[in-house]
Amino acid sequence: MLTFLTGGARSGKSSLAVRLATASGLPVVFLATARPEGDDEWHARLARHRAERPEAWTTVEEPVDLAGAIAAADPQVALVVDCLTLWVTNLIQAGMVDDEVEAVSRKSCQAAVARQGPTVVVSNEVGSSIVPVEPTVRRFRDMLGRVNAIFAASADRAYLTVAGRVLPLLDPDDAVGG
Repeated sequence: MLTFLTGGARSGKSSLAVRLATASGLPVVFLATARPEGDDEWHARLARHRAERPEAWTTVEEPVDLAGAIAAADPQVALVVDCLTLWVTNLIQAGMVDDEVEAVSRKSCQAAVARQGPTVVVSNEVGSSIVPVEPTVRRFRDMLGRVNAIFAASADRAYLTVAGRVLPLLDPDDAVGG
């Protein structure tokens, strides 16, 4: 079962992912896409996220090869992927063009759908604000929106988190009665 969680910064996405994985009753693998480089605030943020995770969980850090990391995870464990936002950033910084990002996103999503164990994928919703003036920021915002749509379309469950609350996201066909 694939569960997709999206929402703004500090909305409760990662906390909900931890709760869902814990509720599965299975061993959990946490697949982190963040690069552990950056400033002091970034390191503190990563430390907070690590502290949220139960000690018994296994953490795998993979900033680029998401499909490979998902496929390598034991099929009998719950898998948390946190997060697509940083993963897309890493792909763009690696020089991938949009078509390549979409192709590896589809491959990664297919790997998540093919898993026997539950998979929870976390991503930010960055398209609910103004249109950025800077072309590279617009590209990132648009690219992440497309990647999010790929995962949400394949998910068994999709949720939007806002201020610590959760809203289910409907399939467009269900919304129009199709």
